[in-house]
Formats: sequence, structure tokens, C-alpha cells
Amino acid sequence: MRALALHPDVLVFVSDLWQTTCTAVRGGDEGFVVDSPIYPEELRALPEVLEHAGFPTSGLLVTHADWDHLLGRIAFPLASLGCAESTAERLDAEVGDAQRKLREFDAEHYVEDRGPLPLGSLQSLPAPGRLELGSDSATPRELELYPAEGHTADGAAYWLPWARVLICGDYVSPVEIPMLSPGGSVAAYRATLTRLRPLIDQAEWVIPGHGAPLVASRAQEIVADDDSYLEQLERSPHAAGLPAGRSTQIQRRIHDANVGLLTGG
Repeated sequence: MRALALHPDVLVFVSDLWQTTCTAVRGGDEGFVVDSPIYPEELRALPEVLEHAGFPTSGLLVTHADWDHLLGRIAFPLASLGCAESTAERLDAEVGDAQRKLREFDAEHYVEDRGPLPLGSLQSLPAPGRLELGSDSATPRELELYPAEGHTADGAAYWLPWARVLICGDYVSPVEIPMLSPGGSVAAYRATLTRLRPLIDQAEWVIPGHGAPLVASRAQEIVADDDSYLEQLERSPHAAGLPAGRSTQIQRRIHDANVGLLTGG
């Protein structure tokens, strides 16, 4: 797991698996951890690293309900867990699904010594909406939430205006093409990209769900490539070309799954 300091109040961890990102955000005497790394040793290291860096953990946030973003509770079992209303609804409808997929992953990859995933109660947050951070500070910070559906049926992106950092979940990835999961759609995905564009224009850094943080200019290039891919996918699924630099075997399998989802085949 790599750790990258993007701003005095923003520390990003990139997991060894799938380059999944986890972001610590600080505001005065409060802080949130957004999403999670994956391997047990990464989760065990997270609290110690954040304490050493002076990042308090007042609560956890997730960008969406896919299991690989929900593991923060293993590292911080007593922390509150916040998410967009759409994500809370999905988790309520899919009780036990994340835990089952985590067990299947661990069995497939010989991962041992994994604690349980206790999601517990959720704090449902409106998106669009705002979340205050550091209320005891002379200059309270606010995280802004924006709806981010399309990859899945749920999701939120988090904009940190004081740091000019966008945490966008499984969008704008330099390593992964747009992936449509059940409940997602091309139209909703493209709408999310349109919603993210003006935030990226203001950003110093964009943190995707998978892949290292991006400067704004590179993020806008990826948005344009992803939108073009999705337009082709919608118009002619089998003929759509993969975005430049992401035409690997695994990305072709993701593309084939996208085509199957759209065509029913």
C-alpha cells in the first residue's frame, strides 16, 4: 500500500490490489476516511499511520456500496459509517451481499486472518448535500456531496473545496474502463461524468476509486475518452473501441461484460 500526501488535509492510500484508493480527510479536530484498502495488513496499518500523521478519524464515508470500498469498518469498528441515500438504500436491499463477496474473494485469493465486516447502522446523507468537518475550528470545512450513479445504481462523489480535491469513486480511472454493474446504465454514467466536469476544472487533484490520483488536465482527458467509449457502447456495443492505454485483456473482459449487460447476451 502506498501513501500520498496531496494537501495538508488530504492523505491518499493506494491498495496493492486493483489500485483501490482510500482517502483520509482532515478538518480541524475532525476527520473522515473515505473508502478503504483491501488486504488485512493494509487495514491493520491504517489506524496507526493516520494517528502518526495527525489525522483524526471521526467517521467513515463510502462512495458506493461495492464490497471493496466498504472495509473501513474492519479498521475502525466503532466509527460511524456515512453514505449517500442511494447507497444506504442499496445496502438495505442487498443485506449480506458485501460480506458474501468478501468471503468469496478471500477464499479465491487465499486471504487468511480476516475479521468480520460489521457494517452496522448507516448515516444516510443527501446528495447533493454538505457535511461539516471540524465544527470546533475557527474556519469549519465542508465536504460537498454530488450524486454519482451509472457504474452502479448508487453513489456519491465528494468535493473538498478548501483543498481543491475531488474524490469521485469508480469514475475517471486511469487503469479501468467504465464498468457497468447491474443497476448501472450508460445514461446515468454519462450524466455523472457531465456532473463531475466542472468540479474537475476547479480541482488540483482528482482521486479515482482505482488508480493513482490525477491532475485535473489528465482527469479531463480520461473523462473525454470515457464519454466517447460510452457513446460508442450505446450506439453499437460490439464495435465500441476501448479507451487509449486501457486496452488490456482484463479491460476487454470488462468491455465484454458491458456489452452483455446492454444486449442481454
